[in-house]
Amino acid sequence: MDLSPIGEAVLIAREGRRLKAYKDSVGIWTIGIGHTSAAGAPLVTAGLTITSAQCDAIFERDVRRYVAAVRQGLKVAVSQNAFDALVSICYNIGPGAFASSTFLKRINAGDTAGAYDAILMWKYPSSIVTRRQAEAQQFVTAYAQTMPRATTIAKPITVAAPVIEVMHEAIPTPVIVPVAPAITAQPNLLMRFLRWIDDTYGDNRKATANDNAAPEVRRAA
Repeated sequence: MDLSPIGEAVLIAREGRRLKAYKDSVGIWTIGIGHTSAAGAPLVTAGLTITSAQCDAIFERDVRRYVAAVRQGLKVAVSQNAFDALVSICYNIGPGAFASSTFLKRINAGDTAGAYDAILMWKYPSSIVTRRQAEAQQFVTAYAQTMPRATTIAKPITVAAPVIEVMHEAIPTPVIVPVAPAITAQPNLLMRFLRWIDDTYGDNRKATANDNAAPEVRRAA
């Protein structure tokens, strides 16, 4: 299992995207999409700046590390929304803390309700509470039921890409609405997807919208 487009989008929304080094809520130098020196290169120090392309490359490298940690820690099958929530938590607390966590032990023991409660125990500093609550909700809530939130005080995220593989296996539910923060999708890709929806669910009428005039939409990188 891998991090889904929905999981990636909500993780980026939780971490934010900054091209100049800053101190996070507990005083750790951070840059890009939640990158710290603990995750590897680059070493984050005062005054460090990166380009948008470097930000994406660092995130891609970082997130693979946390996905691998979640895969290694899980001994039982979980849903896509649960896997994505665990990657988000691991990204925040680190692979070591994830591997020794009570919630992981409860997941592997088949205690989903207990795992939910244990996720909520990770509530320090206080600024993390609404994110942790949102991650706990994501852990137990299928995407076909509701989309995840960056925090419990934020609106549910939306993605502008086919997400059939993480929705319902029998009844695909494409989502085509803006998401932020993320990267602008290619209009021609969107229009091909719109035509596919029309051919599949409509009365075989082709989409007539002009690709060049398509509204800006966003999807997770």
